[in-house]
Amino acid sequence: MTLTERGQRMGQAEFIALIAMTFATIAFSIDSMLPALPRIGAELSPGDINRAQLVLTAFVLGMGLGTFVTGPLSDAFGRKPVIYAGAVIYVIGAFAAWVAPTLEVMLAARVVQGLGAAAPRVVSLAIMRDLYSGRVMARMMSIAMMVFAIFPAFAPLLGTGIIVLVGWRGIFLGFVLFTLIAVLWLGLRLREPLPVPARRPFRPALLVAAARELMLHKMVRLTIIVQGLCLGMIFTMITMVQQVYDVIFLRAESFPFWFATIAIISASASLVNAVIVVRFGMRRITTWALGLEGLWTLAVMVLVLVSALPDRLMFPLFLLFQASVFLTAGMTIGNLNAMAMEPMGHIAGMAASVIGALSTVMAAVIAAPIGLLFDGTLRPMVGGILIMAAGGFLLMLRIRVIERREGRRPGGGSGGDAGGGSAPVA
Repeated sequence: MTLTERGQRMGQAEFIALIAMTFATIAFSIDSMLPALPRIGAELSPGDINRAQLVLTAFVLGMGLGTFVTGPLSDAFGRKPVIYAGAVIYVIGAFAAWVAPTLEVMLAARVVQGLGAAAPRVVSLAIMRDLYSGRVMARMMSIAMMVFAIFPAFAPLLGTGIIVLVGWRGIFLGFVLFTLIAVLWLGLRLREPLPVPARRPFRPALLVAAARELMLHKMVRLTIIVQGLCLGMIFTMITMVQQVYDVIFLRAESFPFWFATIAIISASASLVNAVIVVRFGMRRITTWALGLEGLWTLAVMVLVLVSALPDRLMFPLFLLFQASVFLTAGMTIGNLNAMAMEPMGHIAGMAASVIGALSTVMAAVIAAPIGLLFDGTLRPMVGGILIMAAGGFLLMLRIRVIERREGRRPGGGSGGDAGGGSAPVA
C-alpha cells in the first residue's frame, strides 16, 4: 500500500528523505562539533583542553537517557506530538549551549539537547514501522540508512563552514535551524501515522518490567553489553579523533576532509553486512569482526609502543585504524541490536527503548574518561579500543556457548532479515 493510499500527502522518495533528515539530527549534533573542540577548550577550559571532548559524550548520555521513555511515550500520545516535544527540548538545549558562559553550563545544555534528540532517533523508526512492513519496510529502511551513514562524512565540513562564517557558537544556531526545518517539513507533509485507537497508555511499571526481563535473560544481557562496547569504540574514536589530527599529526585544517573520506568508505560496512548476514548469521559476523579488530588494534598498539614506524608512515597507519573502527561498528551494531531483540518479540517496543538506552549510556560512560586521558599520543585511544574489542570478542564466544546450550541455530538465531540492517548510532 502506498503512502497516498494510507492517507499521507507525500510519496516514497520524499518520505525517505524526511526520515533520513530526522536520523541525521544525531550525526549533525555530534560530528559537526568536532572542528570546534579546540576553540571550546581554549575558551571554556584553558586549564584542561581535553575536557572539551565532554560536549560530545554529554550529548550521547542525554540521548541514551531519553531513549528509555521516548518510544513508550510515542505509543501513548502519538508520533508527531513526541517529535514536537523533543524538538522543543532540543532547541532549548541548543540555545542554552549557545550562550553558555562556562563549560559546566554547556555540558548540562548538551545533556538537555541529547534528551530532545532521542525523539527523532526512536520515533522515526516507529513511524517507518507504522506505515510499512516486511520487505518494503526493509528496502526503504536500507535506503534511509545509507543516507544516514553518509551524512556524518559531511557534518565536520558543515561545522567548519559555520565556524568560518560566524564562529564556533554559531554551530548551535545551526542545530536550531536544522531542527526547525525538519519539524516544519514533518508537520506540514506527514499526517499522524498512529491513530488514537492504536495507542497504548504510558505505564512506567511496564518499562521497568521490560528492563528487568531483559536483564534476567542471559544472552540478551550479554548482547547489550557487547553493543555498549562497540558503541564505546566508535564514541572513543569520535571524541579523540580531532585532537589526534591536530596535536599528533598537525593536520587540523585538513581534518574534515580526511574524516569525510574515511566515513564514506566505512559506510560500505552496512551494505556488506546486509549481503553476507543471511549466509553466515549475526553472531558469527559480529564475532569475526570483533576478533579481527582486536588483532589489528593489538598490532597497532605494539607499533605505537615500540615506535616501530617512521613518522611519515604513522599517519597512514592511523587512517587505516580509524577506518577499521568505523567498519567494525557497521558490521556489529545492527546485528547486536537484532540479536538482543530476537527473544523479546512480545515486548518489542519497550525492549527497543531499553536496549538502545542501556547500550548508549554505557558507551558514553566508557568513552568520556578514556577521552580525558589524551596525552598527545595514540596510546589512550588505541589501548581503550583494544580492551573493548577484546572484551566484546570474549563475550561473543560466551554467547556462542549459550546458544549451543539452548539449541539455537548456529551463527545467531535466524541470521536473516533481522540482522540485515544497521541501527542508527551517531
